[in-house]
Amino acid sequence: MGQQFRMVVGSDDAGFEYKNAILADLRADPRVLSVEDVGVYEDSLQANFYPQVAIAAGEKIAAGEADRAVLVCGTGIGVAIAANKVEGVRATVAHDSFSVERSVLSNDCQVLALGQRVIGLQLARRLVKEWLGYSFDASTPSNEKVSLITAYERSC
Repeated sequence: MGQQFRMVVGSDDAGFEYKNAILADLRADPRVLSVEDVGVYEDSLQANFYPQVAIAAGEKIAAGEADRAVLVCGTGIGVAIAANKVEGVRATVAHDSFSVERSVLSNDCQVLALGQRVIGLQLARRLVKEWLGYSFDASTPSNEKVSLITAYERSC
């Protein structure tokens, strides 16, 4: 078996349904070593906003407590923006197979953001499954580009 991932999932109220479906899929996936749900939860759908959830997921990746995260909001845009504010985290919105592939192979993204109001549930589940099948190869020309992003981020 290949790499096993320590995963984090999270959503706001607009992504709650998809988050729960993806959480169940991840728990059943042999490529997933562990999965942590950072919210929102049934009893607190309105208590947390997407930035809190996305930043919490990003911080777990930055601290080395998780390898990747899947975040869901209405469009995926808000959670991606928030997660990208955490130093060392690269989050992307992706709603098609090619973008999911390139998010890892070209950009070494650790966070996949999806929009429950943008794509169907079965597509979202499929994209997460595909995304887990990709690994960044540091020997490719993409590594130099990712290194430039990382260097800039550290200089700020």
